[in-house]
Amino acid sequence: MNLFFYRLFIFLYAIGVNIASLFNRKARLWKLGRIKLFKRLRKALKPNTSPVIWFHCASLGEFEQGRPLLEKLKLQHPSHKILLTFFSPSGYEVHKNYALADYVFYLPLDGEINARKFLSIVDPRLVVFVKYEFWYFYLRQIKEKQIPLILVSAIFRENQPFFKWYGGLHRMMLQYFSHIFIQDTASKELLKSIQITNTTICGDTRVDRVLEIANNWQSIERIEDFCNNHPVIVAGSTWDEDDEVLNHYVNKNIETRFIIAPHEIDEERLRDCLHIYKHAILYSKYLQEKTIDASINTIIIDNIGTLSRLYKYADICFIGGAFGEDGVHNVLEAAVYNKPIVFGPVFDKFLEAIELEACGAAFSVENILELEEALHDLQGNQKLYTNACEAAKKYIHSRAGATQQILQYIEDNILK
Repeated sequence: MNLFFYRLFIFLYAIGVNIASLFNRKARLWKLGRIKLFKRLRKALKPNTSPVIWFHCASLGEFEQGRPLLEKLKLQHPSHKILLTFFSPSGYEVHKNYALADYVFYLPLDGEINARKFLSIVDPRLVVFVKYEFWYFYLRQIKEKQIPLILVSAIFRENQPFFKWYGGLHRMMLQYFSHIFIQDTASKELLKSIQITNTTICGDTRVDRVLEIANNWQSIERIEDFCNNHPVIVAGSTWDEDDEVLNHYVNKNIETRFIIAPHEIDEERLRDCLHIYKHAILYSKYLQEKTIDASINTIIIDNIGTLSRLYKYADICFIGGAFGEDGVHNVLEAAVYNKPIVFGPVFDKFLEAIELEACGAAFSVENILELEEALHDLQGNQKLYTNACEAAKKYIHSRAGATQQILQYIEDNILK
């Protein structure tokens, strides 16, 4: 891709979002969140005289990867201000009041004028981009201003534009980074093949995050009562495609307790869940009821922020997303509790899912029959179950420490 096509992409993207905002809630939030953005940004930062560390995350998942580093930096450099930006509403809307960031904003759409104006207002001492998100004009402007710029928890695949004949602009963007922290050896070798050598393999910072959550775990109101010594399966971040595979097993296994946490919790999605799961109740309603019908075996979680703690109640965890095109969601949140994990067939872009399956902690299934077989095997074969639990535990603890490694680099080279 050359610069002409990149500019065209940005132009068409803006038009597309404006059209989509007429009927799509997320697109509408994306658009509304950027109205008078520079005015609000300038007003917020104008009184500031402290050094600014700018963290940029595409969305919610990337925030969870950057969060351990952000919190460590805030702890060690309380005199610095943290600016947190998101590209997507799903990240911004959940964390716009995040306490450890001094400022939380949407990132203005990439462009020469926007990038110059944004960096003029923010004037950061350090910029941290998390995993994905490569915006040419922002990265170029950061480089021109000689601001330290690092990429953390990055992972690269051979089919990405960086490694194609047409990826000149993408390769240039990588050259703008002061240092790139990557998750695996394969990524390092790919970058080396295009003469990018300022890299360090340190793993995934999300491992540190899930360990922190597990170590500070707090119970969730009345969930223990619902489980009541029954076998428990927690299905997290589920979509319609996951429901179609799960519902038969859920509806026929009345003695098992199921906790379903849909990825989206709008009214229509929750209504669909209550329709497909025949013996279900919304968690909010369950909290209001002193007793529930004995036939109810399923709770539909209709809040945000409890999933990472819910997995602790499970005997087996099902992770949604892998029956859809985008792939499996966060498997580490479940693995940290030493639980066997089951997910669908689309997980090839997620290193942690690949590795958890390879070590015997996770099981990929193609369809309803394979799902039910995997669940029956894990419940009926104690050796298989125990080995999966041990494999998950070993995997998580062997991969801790990425945050400290990145932090040490920053302390030694940037915030001396």
